[in-house]
Amino acid sequence: MKCLVVDDSKMSRMMLTKIITSTYPDWEIHEASDGQQAIDIAKKVKVFDVVLLDYNMPVMDGGQAAEILRPMFPNAKMAFLTANIQESIKKLAIKLKIDFIPKPITEAKVLKYVG
Repeated sequence: MKCLVVDDSKMSRMMLTKIITSTYPDWEIHEASDGQQAIDIAKKVKVFDVVLLDYNMPVMDGGQAAEILRPMFPNAKMAFLTANIQESIKKLAIKLKIDFIPKPITEAKVLKYVG
C-alpha cells in the first residue's frame, strides 16, 4: 500500500507516518509539506491507496490539492485531516467525495481510517 501524507507541520507528518508504519510496516509512505508538493509527488509515484491532507497550508491548500488529486486517484481513501472544521470545508469534502477527520491526530482515528 502507498500513502501520501500532506501537512505543513513536520511534527504532524512524522506522527502520522509513525502511527501508520507501526501498524503497517510494509506500507510506502510519501510526505509533502504543501498541496503543490503533493501534486508533484503524485505525478511521479502515480498510485496512492490512501491520501491524508491537511487543509490550511502555504503555496496550495488541501482543498485545491484535493480537487487535483481526487481525479488522479479515484479509488483511493482520501481525507482532510484538519483542525479547520468550518462548514464550507466539510461541504467541499462531500463535493469531492473525500472524508473529513478533525484534528487532533490520534492513533485510534488514523488506524480506524486507514485500516
